[in-house]
Amino acid sequence: MRHTRLMLTALIAIAATTAAHAQTGLGPIANQYKNATKNFDIADKNKDGLLTKEEAEKGPVPFIRAHFDEIDKTHRGVVSKQDVVDYIKSLQQGHSAPAAASSTH
Repeated sequence: MRHTRLMLTALIAIAATTAAHAQTGLGPIANQYKNATKNFDIADKNKDGLLTKEEAEKGPVPFIRAHFDEIDKTHRGVVSKQDVVDYIKSLQQGHSAPAAASSTH
């Protein structure tokens, strides 16, 4: 229950900053985060709270799939929602969009 509240709090905090990020070019990151966490549970077929690379490849989580190795900083072969949150926060702090979200112009 406590973990769920922490995750919900993190989601609300990210959602609340979406408008501000739109002005700094980070709106796509916030949207990717929202979609990735929303679909995380769908992709987590065994409902263990972790996504394997195989689950990510088969599930509706293109952001996690595209950045799985970067999200899996400890090289465990699985990622949690918190790992996704931490990765997104690192992108926001660095103000750099991931390659899949950057523009070409």
